[in-house]
Amino acid sequence: MKLKLEIGNLDVIRVVDPQLMSYNIEMTEVTGGTFWKEYTPEQIAGIEEFPGVKDFSEMAGLLQWFDPINLYNERLLMLAKELGPVWIRVSGSWATKTYYDFDGHTNGKAPDGFESILTKDQWIGVLDFAKAVNGKILVSIGNCKGNHPNSGPLDLSQAKLLFDFSANYGVPIAAAEFMNEPNMMEMSGAPKGYTPADYARDQDLFNGWVRENYPDCLIVGPCTTDSSAVIIGDDDSKGGAGLGDVLPSCSTDDLMRGCEVKLDAFSYHYYNGVSERIASVMPSAHWDASEATSTAYLAMAGRCARAFVPFRDKYAPGGQIWVTESADAGGGGDTWASTYLDVPRTLNELGDFATITDGVIFHNTLASSDYGFLHHNTFEPRPNYFAVLLWQRLMGTTVYDSKIPAQEGAHVYCHSRRDGKEGCVYLVINNSLSESTTIELPKEATCYTLAGRDGMRSKVMTLNGNDLVLEENKLPCMDGLSLDVGTLEIAPGNCAFIVL
Repeated sequence: MKLKLEIGNLDVIRVVDPQLMSYNIEMTEVTGGTFWKEYTPEQIAGIEEFPGVKDFSEMAGLLQWFDPINLYNERLLMLAKELGPVWIRVSGSWATKTYYDFDGHTNGKAPDGFESILTKDQWIGVLDFAKAVNGKILVSIGNCKGNHPNSGPLDLSQAKLLFDFSANYGVPIAAAEFMNEPNMMEMSGAPKGYTPADYARDQDLFNGWVRENYPDCLIVGPCTTDSSAVIIGDDDSKGGAGLGDVLPSCSTDDLMRGCEVKLDAFSYHYYNGVSERIASVMPSAHWDASEATSTAYLAMAGRCARAFVPFRDKYAPGGQIWVTESADAGGGGDTWASTYLDVPRTLNELGDFATITDGVIFHNTLASSDYGFLHHNTFEPRPNYFAVLLWQRLMGTTVYDSKIPAQEGAHVYCHSRRDGKEGCVYLVINNSLSESTTIELPKEATCYTLAGRDGMRSKVMTLNGNDLVLEENKLPCMDGLSLDVGTLEIAPGNCAFIVL
């Protein structure tokens, strides 16, 4: 395949949020708690199958305990700072059931109706981290039995404690979602018997309180995993990771019906599918590794964004769309999530989303589970970390029409230069695993070509042939390769940023 890149008379699609690429730090990481088990080296390499589960009652066997993350770790802070100003979401199902004990009166024992404790020092760690990396905090608050004294409406005393403490510490909460994944109700931690009408009542209570007392805080929602609205595809053979398909749930419209306080941004959760861990329960939503670079697979995130644009227009008119959880697969990520094989999907999601709407994508997570940018224990950066770091350094906020339709061998996106200089940056993803793509360069260029060192499932990614690995706590050289006018060959499976 041969492509010609244009540099003049580019049509502007939109200007997107500079914090388009953001990430989650799960509440379970902050407090310590259970999260998805780490895959074995053999499973990551694709030579050992992951045992499936018969149904969701066996989910506990897929989890393990992790101690609280050290948000003051030198390597973690260095790597997070390099990603630049971002949104940091502290949430997850754990957050729905967490009690904020900032004076130590519980002695570490969760009160009745709650399941975990957030201490003052742990929350200060989050605030200090956000301050250090120049980030802004998005939270979802608790909505479990303990937040509903006498089974009544939401009690706001816990929310007030969190918001007041953060503001007084000098790092105010900048955005808030009422609850994590409310469409699954009790499965997400809501009180037994909780209904969509209860949710609408309590979301209005919370959002109205935020708007009155913290007018600078953005109101975001409804944070669903509702896949019923998503157009699957021509043959309906594959879907995304909407757990509501197999679990008791309600739709986005069910939740928002009757809500009076308007949202500033519309949010939803989206994964390209479900991981091997739960593929046996949701086989139609699991994609095999052999499909991980297919045009159909790469199209899923964009298809979902398009499906939710009308919901944004209805419930947050004029606002952004926030994908407040996203990664390759629900259920802790696929076995290849920590390898180069997931890089084309990650970069394609950012590029495709920016052509559809303005907003923020929160990668799940910064440093937890196999889909984290960093290994949860060593904070060693994975291929996706270096890929999004290049995105942050190179891709500006003005989005141009590349005029090259997505096809096998060429998923092409064009932005302004992040450095503000005249010109543009192309991202070319050769998703073909058998054919090279030839790029005709209209002028001198600087190229950043990404590949798996040992193939697509490599745990090490290369930049222009050089390994991207830390040297102690220092980033490797990430300079581009200068090219003259002529052609550039992008090998099968490779991704290239081309600065013109």
